[in-house]
Amino acid sequence: MLQQILRDMYIDPDLLAELSDQQKHILFYKMREEQLRRWNEREEEAQREEARLGMSRKLKQDQNKHVQWLHGTDGEVWVWIMGEAAGDTPYEEISEALIAERARKQARKEAEELWKQKEAEITKKFRDAMANERARILAEKWKVEMEDRKAAKVMEEKIQEELKRIEEEERQRGEEQICLQEEQRAKELYWSLKQAQETQASEKEELEWEEQLRRSKAADEERRHQARWARAEHQRHSFRAIEKGKVAGLSSMFQGIGLDNAQGENVHHQPSPDLSTSLPGPLSRTKARPPRPVSRDTVTRWFREEQLPRRACFERNTKSIAPWFHGIISRKEAEDLLVTMTEGAFLVRVSDKIWGYALSYRQQNGFKHFLVDASSDFYSFLGVDPSRHATLTDLIDFH
Repeated sequence: MLQQILRDMYIDPDLLAELSDQQKHILFYKMREEQLRRWNEREEEAQREEARLGMSRKLKQDQNKHVQWLHGTDGEVWVWIMGEAAGDTPYEEISEALIAERARKQARKEAEELWKQKEAEITKKFRDAMANERARILAEKWKVEMEDRKAAKVMEEKIQEELKRIEEEERQRGEEQICLQEEQRAKELYWSLKQAQETQASEKEELEWEEQLRRSKAADEERRHQARWARAEHQRHSFRAIEKGKVAGLSSMFQGIGLDNAQGENVHHQPSPDLSTSLPGPLSRTKARPPRPVSRDTVTRWFREEQLPRRACFERNTKSIAPWFHGIISRKEAEDLLVTMTEGAFLVRVSDKIWGYALSYRQQNGFKHFLVDASSDFYSFLGVDPSRHATLTDLIDFH
């Protein structure tokens, strides 16, 4: 199972939920190692291809690049997530500041353009007024006597000063108006950018929801297909299974066998499930097995056809069911059985998440559950211990 996860670089969410935090960390580390191994293989292949094509030495030196990971004090690859490290500004505040700065720059640019137009209009207006006034004075000079020329010049200067004062006042009013427009435009741009960001986020959430819905529909279709296949297998093999006496043999094998706890005490647990009643047809080992169990009946067929011949649930060199084996029960039922036990008690149950088992362990402040991969010809803890064991009893005795 671990090899399949590393090959596909994907793990089913339901299976991931069954793993503990330590198992998740180890599985992530294994997947990261596999990524680095693949990357190194691609780099070596690229270098061999360059050597085969006879590229120049200088070009090889220019392209001789490598990636070196920065490690922290604990020796692991150092990872920094913006906005989550100590002393970092939260991502929302950074986003708000960037949007506000962008809106302010855009508003300033528009205000500068608007002021250039306004200033050109004011300059042209008063330049034309000055020219008209000078033309009028020149036209009337012939009427003015020589002694009145000084008075006419003083009058002209007063008129020019008045026009300059009016021009300066209008310039000031124009600047104030432009500033107000700049502030208003900055607010409009801010809310526009903010709304665009929220719209983009909602569209992203909608796409993720549609993708999740598509995967759910595909999973439902796969389950329906497996159910149809199981019914067909049941119809083809049920009569042959009865003839061979497999069902009757299993009934006699499990009849009257009690299950004890890890300390050897009698446990008032639910009775061991009858693995021989109402079973569909046998799960053929020559047919490709589904990636994971699709139903409780499929798990029962797998246990009957593949695990019983390997004596997975028996004590070593005996015909007795091991006291730690409790058949096909749920996680909740396992915890109910262990809740009255002392720390260190455990039991093994058949898992309905993978082709294998689950070891439920009683600790001081709760429970732990470990998955045991039995999809191949050996038994090993999924994502925790790479050790492989020939039988399930060997794995239990080893640990």
